[in-house]
Amino acid sequence: MEDDDSRYEAVRSRDGRFDGAFFFGVTTTGVYCRPSCPARTPLRRNVRFFPTAAAAQGSGFRACRRCRPDAVPGSAQWDVRADVVGRAVRLIGDGVVDREGVAGLAARLGYSARQVQRQLTAELGAGPVALARAQRAHTARVLLQTTAMPVTEVAFAAGFASVRQFNDTVRAVYADTPSALRAAAPARDRTAAAAAGVIPLRLAHRGPYQAGPVFDRLAREAVAGVEEVSGPPGRRVYRRTLRLPYGTGVAAVGERTGTPRSGSGGWLDARLRLTDPRDLTTAVRRLRRLFDLDADPYAVDERLRGDPRLAPLVAARPGLRSPGAADPEELAVRAVTGRREAERLVRAYGKRLDAPCGGLTHLFPEPAALAEAEPDGPAGPLAAALADGAVRLDPGADRDDACRALRALPGLDPAVIATVRTRALGDPDVAPPGLDTPGTWRPWRSYALNHLRAAGELE
Repeated sequence: MEDDDSRYEAVRSRDGRFDGAFFFGVTTTGVYCRPSCPARTPLRRNVRFFPTAAAAQGSGFRACRRCRPDAVPGSAQWDVRADVVGRAVRLIGDGVVDREGVAGLAARLGYSARQVQRQLTAELGAGPVALARAQRAHTARVLLQTTAMPVTEVAFAAGFASVRQFNDTVRAVYADTPSALRAAAPARDRTAAAAAGVIPLRLAHRGPYQAGPVFDRLAREAVAGVEEVSGPPGRRVYRRTLRLPYGTGVAAVGERTGTPRSGSGGWLDARLRLTDPRDLTTAVRRLRRLFDLDADPYAVDERLRGDPRLAPLVAARPGLRSPGAADPEELAVRAVTGRREAERLVRAYGKRLDAPCGGLTHLFPEPAALAEAEPDGPAGPLAAALADGAVRLDPGADRDDACRALRALPGLDPAVIATVRTRALGDPDVAPPGLDTPGTWRPWRSYALNHLRAAGELE
């Protein structure tokens, strides 16, 4: 939306399509909300608009208790953009500022800290510290309301440097104490989660979501020991191991069928078992990228349904997603080796979990381990380049730079590079080499091709 009057019309109509795209604050109450908030619509003169929750918080507004604006899907714009702002937002979402500070974020982007601060503030209304603070507050609320962890442990697990900073932030963002936030959640949920040693989550998405094709693909590609898909169609559960900055994790995400009510979104149920709760934010972001939960299906479908070939496919599968990767480096290696060879590498070089979980027994081997063990193997050159940083596939990687580095490696054909660009780097506009795609599919060619695959028109 280009102007505030249009944004206000979205608020008046409680249009859930714009949840996460912008937020509005009400000056008479000091509360900020998502556009679909069910509360009475405020007068136009009392409304201010913000591009991010962090910007609203920075202006002194606290989160609405009815619509929970901190829990909406991320903005699709920042998720797909290839410029420095989009890359920065993805890195902040992956927890880089909490682990490495603003200097570490700037170094990964190749800019000075001052330049990053200036560009983020200009476009998002908040700098990297404020964006990371908003994310920490959301993580803290999830831990308070879904686990029985002591409040002090929650503070540090969410990324706060001190309990005082934690308390002050929670009060500023939620107008409540940590203890009061915890009391607002049903105690039975915390007890069940604590007994199972897991963190239950709802991974929100906007608009319709075609879970079936995503779970079909994950089931076809699943690497034994690292991933598994169980259950009947419509009620399947995808489970996988995760290598995370502070430890390891096991994630389970359930298939959810049905179409959300008009103009709104839905969610996928997930459960996380983490060896270190500080990894919660990073684990969630990686699952969101894998399941493409921050996409804007309205923008994608509107564009693609204008093509005669794609129109009936979009009508049959509105909200079809383009799956990404929970571990970009792992996906790149698997794109080179194929599934069976990847399973051999897991058995030979994968790190065994301290506590295997059903069929999940290993982490996928790290690039450094593969480069040392099989330097002349099919994935040897790629693994070496990933290990020494010659190829970067992290959330802040420049897509064009990464693909140039991949093309310089021996043994990587264009089809593999296209797969890596689509899945590991999250590019929404990639077509396989040799396939003629019309310009009307841009900038969503990755999604167009998924429609063709789902309809059986493309391998």
